Amino acid sequence: MAHSPTETQYFESFDGTRIAWREVGEGRPVVLIHGYFSDAKTNWIRYGHAAKIAAKGFRVIMPDLRAHGESGKPHGLEFYPADALTLDGHALVDHLGLTDYDLGGYSLGARTTSRMLATGATPGRVVFSGMGLAGLTETSRRAGHFRNILTNLGKHVQGTPEWLAEAFLKTTGGDPVALLGILETFADTPIEAVRAIEQPALVVCGAEDEDNGSAPDLAAVLPHGRYVATPGGHMSAVVKPELGQAIADFLAE
Repeated sequence: MAHSPTETQYFESFDGTRIAWREVGEGRPVVLIHGYFSDAKTNWIRYGHAAKIAAKGFRVIMPDLRAHGESGKPHGLEFYPADALTLDGHALVDHLGLTDYDLGGYSLGARTTSRMLATGATPGRVVFSGMGLAGLTETSRRAGHFRNILTNLGKHVQGTPEWLAEAFLKTTGGDPVALLGILETFADTPIEAVRAIEQPALVVCGAEDEDNGSAPDLAAVLPHGRYVATPGGHMSAVVKPELGQAIADFLAE
C-alpha cells in the first residue's frame, strides 16, 4: 500500500477549470471532499484521517474544490453556476472511471455529497461529516454567514466565530474573490431527496458542532443513517483523531 499521498494530479472539469486531487492507499475507492476555506491536505491528510482510512484497505481520493487549495481559482461569476461543485464531483468520478466506490465529505464537502447523490451519483456508502439536516436543506443561512465574513475582512471582533473563520482563511491562503463565487454555487437538497438516500450513511459530527444544524436529525431522516459524535466543534473536530477513526471503521464494516 502507498503510505504517503501522491503528488498532486489535475484534470479539467466541465468548464475547463483545473481541479486538483491527491490520493493515498490501495483498494476500494472512496472520494472525500473537504470543507469551505480548507483543502484536501488540511482536512484529510494533515491530521491523519486519510492514513487511517487507507490502512483499512481503501484508495482515498481527495480533490481540492474549485477556488480552494491547488485547484483553479477563477474570478467571474460565470465560473460559479449553481451546483458547480456537484458537476466537478461528477467530473472527477468520470475522469477516474469509478463505478464501485464510496463518497463523503466534511461540511461543504458533505453538502456537495448530498447534491451529487441528488443528481445521480451511486456510491455504495456515504459519509456526512460536520453536517446537520438544515445544512443540506437550507443553505442560504450558511451562505449569508460566509458572505458576511468575506465582505468584512479585517473588521471582525477577536474571538468571534467570524474572526476565527477569517484566521483560518489566512492559514490556507484562500482567495476571497473566488471563495465568494463559491457561495453562488450553493443549492438546497430537498428533504424528500435526503429521505431517498438509500445507501448506508454515517453522520459523524463534533459533539459541540451545530453550525450546520442538527446531525442527529440528519441521521434520523436518512433511511439507513447512523450518528456518531466525536470531540470538538465545527473547526476543532477536524484535528481530532476520532473523526478519521469513525469514518475508517464505518467504511470497513
